[in-house]
Amino acid sequence: MHRRPGGRVRRSVRDALPQLPWQQVINPYAPMDILSADQIEAIHNTSLRILEELGIELMSARAREILQRAGASVDEAAGVVRLDRELVSKALAQAPGRFTLTPRNVDRQVHLGGRHINFGLVAGPPNVHDRVRGRRSGSYESYIEFIKLAQYFNVIHLIGNQVCAPMDLPANTRHLDTYLANLSYSELAFHCTAIGAGRARDGVEMMAIARGVSLEEMALNPGVITIISVNSPRRFDEAMSDGLMAMAEMGQPVVITPFTLMGAMAPVTLAAALAQQNAEALFGVVLAQCVRPGTPVMYGAFTSNVDLRSGAPAFGTPENTKANVASGQLARRYGLPYRTSNASASNAADAQGAYETEMSLWGAILGHGNLIYHAAGWQEGGLTASFEKLVLDVEMLQMMVEFLKPIVVDEDSLGFEAIRGVPTGGHFFGEAHTLSRYEHAFYQPLVSNWQNYENWQLAGSEDATTRATGLWQRALADYQQPMLDPAIKEALDAYVHRRKKEIGAGEP
Repeated sequence: MHRRPGGRVRRSVRDALPQLPWQQVINPYAPMDILSADQIEAIHNTSLRILEELGIELMSARAREILQRAGASVDEAAGVVRLDRELVSKALAQAPGRFTLTPRNVDRQVHLGGRHINFGLVAGPPNVHDRVRGRRSGSYESYIEFIKLAQYFNVIHLIGNQVCAPMDLPANTRHLDTYLANLSYSELAFHCTAIGAGRARDGVEMMAIARGVSLEEMALNPGVITIISVNSPRRFDEAMSDGLMAMAEMGQPVVITPFTLMGAMAPVTLAAALAQQNAEALFGVVLAQCVRPGTPVMYGAFTSNVDLRSGAPAFGTPENTKANVASGQLARRYGLPYRTSNASASNAADAQGAYETEMSLWGAILGHGNLIYHAAGWQEGGLTASFEKLVLDVEMLQMMVEFLKPIVVDEDSLGFEAIRGVPTGGHFFGEAHTLSRYEHAFYQPLVSNWQNYENWQLAGSEDATTRATGLWQRALADYQQPMLDPAIKEALDAYVHRRKKEIGAGEP
């Protein structure tokens, strides 16, 4: 080990936690088609009937006006907008099939669409938990710790919308503090809050400052993204609609994500829930294209089920996994990038949390998800951001990345001479073919422990969750803050100071 300036001890590279390098993750395998072409078309046509015959309640008067000018049928008394299929087809033709997010470090670009897979940090919980400090309300201190972990672990590509809500900060300006933390403690692209136009614009402008580019350049080369959560069934609230329109006007991508829990906010059958999800997602796509043709959009899916006995949300279920796969088919039907999630309903970073997360993760991968949101740290159905769960998720994500690497089959890898050189009943430990690949032959786990039982006992009998505690603590100790030009830092601080004064004075 050696010391950093100021006396801090920094671990050597040899002591660093085992993790994969930062990389663009590609899914080389064919997507799974869980539905037939006829079934996909039946869902599509039912979605169009929902849009044409039933409509969507749109609570923003300005958004209703925009859609009416584009040819939609608007019932002002009910606030309901109906779309014909020609308007839907026109919007889909305008939406790009892929796009790129460029953060302040161009080497951490995020490519969305095609076969690219990107993993996002958990977003939105009001609480945080770790085994040392327990469950508590989110704070700015915890928020910064999560951002540091996102920067540290290379498998995390994107910061979500407020990994935890910093409840110790004023609600009307905390988005400014979290944006500043994102830009100060990481180099990653991030999700803007779209609850109203002002919060969305602040995120865009702060990323532009961090990159040293104009808003016009940002519109051509986006750097932030937002998720529009539909108030299922069939309602877009005013704040989310305003956020969508602000992002579209500035050329930044929007992800339209209905919250369709079967048996609660959607019908109890998967086919009906998918039809409703599809209609709501298409409605958001149309609105974005009517604001600014060519706006990057993503097809978002968050269909799962509830426990019909209690009404509690459930994730990582067989139904949720099938929905993740089927939603990917629908996104491909429209040529849109696809957002999904690997969620769990477990209240702890335990076996339930792991197997539910793994189930939904497989659905996301088989469905060719381009953005897997909430991929690291999600716990308690999204009510808690967990430090231990983040580490366990990083292990699962890294293992998935390794699984996605194609098998090499060539003369060297086939190893015929190695097979010839080992007698029957022998072993390959000392064979040159083995020794030459010793360092990188297999995935080196972050969390898993492969000691025999006796040695595991002697080492303290720690289970995976206990080991995860030590790992996030080590990661925070080893974290190195990325450089930020002092002039840019000064400009960001000045922006935050000015906007807090404006918001305090009642400006949006």
